[in-house]
Amino acid sequence: MVLDAIPTLHKRTLLKLLTYHSIEQLLQLSRNQLQAYGLKDNQIAALLKPNLKLIESNLSWLDNSPENHIICYDSPHYPQLLREISSPPLLLYLQGNIGLLSTPQIAIVGSRNCTPYGQEKAYQFAQQLSTSGFTITSGLAIGIDGLAHQGAIDKQGHTVAVLGTGLNNIYPKRHLKLAQQIKEKGLLVSEFWPNAAAFPANFPRRNRIISGLSLGVLVIEASKRSGSLITARYALEQNRDVFALPGSIDNAEAWGCHQLIQQGAKLVMNTQDICDEFSHLCDPFSSSDGETTSLATPCHPLLKHIDFHLTTLEQLLNRSGFDVATLQNQLIELEITGRITVTTQGYIKLSN
Repeated sequence: MVLDAIPTLHKRTLLKLLTYHSIEQLLQLSRNQLQAYGLKDNQIAALLKPNLKLIESNLSWLDNSPENHIICYDSPHYPQLLREISSPPLLLYLQGNIGLLSTPQIAIVGSRNCTPYGQEKAYQFAQQLSTSGFTITSGLAIGIDGLAHQGAIDKQGHTVAVLGTGLNNIYPKRHLKLAQQIKEKGLLVSEFWPNAAAFPANFPRRNRIISGLSLGVLVIEASKRSGSLITARYALEQNRDVFALPGSIDNAEAWGCHQLIQQGAKLVMNTQDICDEFSHLCDPFSSSDGETTSLATPCHPLLKHIDFHLTTLEQLLNRSGFDVATLQNQLIELEITGRITVTTQGYIKLSN
């Protein structure tokens, strides 16, 4: 923890130092020796005169609950996949089932401003992948992340949430209940000290851990500047598989996914597309566990006039030729059966 408290010292630099010296030896080096390694004055001061009071207060976090754990980079419990990335965290703060660190994980990430289509697919893919034996890993963010965690939980599957804050400071606050569910049934993970606040720079750092823990990353809806693309970039650098769910070319929240597909990410249409890449780890998947077919539910004639992105009432009147009363009755039927969703701007198809 003394090493983790050194300010602004890149983890890669610190790991390089540890290839030359043990932790005990590193703590015994002189100021001149540390300067020779390129450490700055404030970093040398933190190493030679560590803030023991602060360190002890963080260690006392372990005493707050038997579900609280801290594991070091050299611990046998430290996940091997994460150890292999270029800048692994020195410490992991954990709440929940630490055994999930060693399970096969698939990350599901995407837009905070996701469409109803993206919401449905994140929840559905998480359920189906957890049924197939994968732990669902994401970042507890609003939107796709939260729905992926919830999908796994509701299917009695496993999920891991990697936070960009300390575990005493759950963010976003609206996910406090979800975080509690994950702590009870899955695992919360952070590299930040327990009381660390939500600094913007922490979240891109968090993303490298999401991909680092996972065998592959599935991106569901991401705009051109989405943080999910940072996770996908980390995944490529870490030699992980990247999967992308296509969307409408008119949906700005799908542009990032389309860009990933152009760059070589695997286009995903169903869970089997991911399971095929990890067939040695995947349990047989049944389409009855969430996927419906056109044989099971006959296609409603109005659905051909409704897009998977927004369709306005005026567009539907023009396309279908129905009068307002007939159209509204059919729309209510489709909404009740869960085949469309209604927004203030219009209607979105969820299934055929």
